[in-house]
Amino acid sequence: MNDFKTNINWYPGHMTRAMRKMKEDVKLVDLVIELVDSRVPLSSENPDIESLTRGKKRLLIMNKADLADPDVSEKWAGYYAEKKVDVILADSRNSSGKKEIAAAINKSMAEKKARDLSRGILNRPLRILVAGIPNVGKSTLINTLAKKAVAKTGDKPGVTKGNQWIKISKGVELLDTPGVLWPKFEDPNVGVRLALIGSINDNVIPLGDLACNGLLFLREKYSGCLNKTYGISEEGSPYELLIALAKARNLLKTGALPDEERAAKLFLTDLRAGRLGRISLETPNL
Repeated sequence: MNDFKTNINWYPGHMTRAMRKMKEDVKLVDLVIELVDSRVPLSSENPDIESLTRGKKRLLIMNKADLADPDVSEKWAGYYAEKKVDVILADSRNSSGKKEIAAAINKSMAEKKARDLSRGILNRPLRILVAGIPNVGKSTLINTLAKKAVAKTGDKPGVTKGNQWIKISKGVELLDTPGVLWPKFEDPNVGVRLALIGSINDNVIPLGDLACNGLLFLREKYSGCLNKTYGISEEGSPYELLIALAKARNLLKTGALPDEERAAKLFLTDLRAGRLGRISLETPNL
């Protein structure tokens, strides 16, 4: 995917502090719910979170399933099932997957109660840590489960700044944590995929190169979607596609020249919002 050799790494200081805090908090919880983005499940799994929470019961939520290619998502579900990872496909904005998540939480709560009773402990709530990279929908999921707006949400990375405990029922407490990445992507394609879905701050990315990577991928894997969405030919280089998009949407700068920057922003906004169709940016090696 990374034909333009866009090496992306974004690890601001607050993420280091958040990981340090999570290391302390994980000792207090019974269950870890990690959210990944259904369009890039493996790329959006933070290896540091997996390492930090090892030994804890874990539930993986493939969120934003409504934006991903359903056939590819089913392959990912099979991939995780083979690895004995409990996984649920969800769209927390529309409460899809809510019943399955609630059932998994209730199962964990029953198991915890049985353990507590054997030790003579009564009425201790089930504590759940909700983790994931930026912009995968953790706060939206918490609001859905709590049935009210208790966590701040947004469509940009970095909305949740600190940890907060949220009581969603008499016997369940959730810990909302900031989105955290890891210091270095060994595979540069991971950084490109995460940037394409909006999990990396756009201010640190050459948006033209990023958009060209996305345009090339769509032409190769989802032939026809660029023509259907923008009415442009899919012939030529990715840069020529970007120019064609700018012209098609009348995105011009001084001298009636195509505005590549605005075209790149439009394309990325449309891709992230699902306006180009249900698209997955990676597939499992089964």
